[in-house]
Amino acid sequence: MPLTPILIALYVFAGFCALFALISAAGARRRWRQRHRFSACHRSLWTMVFLLLALLGAFSASALIGYRRLTTETLLVTLQARQLGPQRYNVRLDYPDGTHRDVPIAGDQWQLDARVVKWQPRAVMLGAPVLYRLDRIGGRYADAAQESERARSVVALDEGNPFDLLDLKRRFPQWLPWIDADYGSAAFLPLVDGGEYNVSLAPAGGLVARPANALTERKLREAGW
Repeated sequence: MPLTPILIALYVFAGFCALFALISAAGARRRWRQRHRFSACHRSLWTMVFLLLALLGAFSASALIGYRRLTTETLLVTLQARQLGPQRYNVRLDYPDGTHRDVPIAGDQWQLDARVVKWQPRAVMLGAPVLYRLDRIGGRYADAAQESERARSVVALDEGNPFDLLDLKRRFPQWLPWIDADYGSAAFLPLVDGGEYNVSLAPAGGLVARPANALTERKLREAGW
């Protein structure tokens, strides 16, 4: 589930705080010119408070960009594979919001990775949901020797946010004590020409990959899965 309402609320909060900071700053300047020093200092203090709140709201919203809420088992993406040659595929990723992208995959299997964020119990009691973000998709070879010898294909799926929540947690753990754990989860299945797969995330935080139709299920059985 997208975090759009939360992001909008945080940015609106930041905007109002910035507006109050400007109003307070204008009042402080006016009081200073009128030689009301104490009143000017008082308004300047409130200006700093509103400015810090605006920065906090904007920073929090920016750190959450790219993440989604996890409430029940949630469909993350549908994959469609089209074979281009021996161990070469084009994989189309269709997201629930209607967007899609195509990625080249080399190998016998595809693997999708996600990052999951869980909160401390106190934050959970306040309603903080489990968050997730798709990280990357890549190819795997069934033969371990080929895995070490042949070129691997890995495509990043994140948005390259400079204020990413997990990066901030690693760099400044004391600033984000309410994050209980962040970890990776992965799922993979064989690549078959014309195969269609659904990848979902369970409430416990694990990726689940399934064939999306009977044809793909039959092809996977024929491939030994």
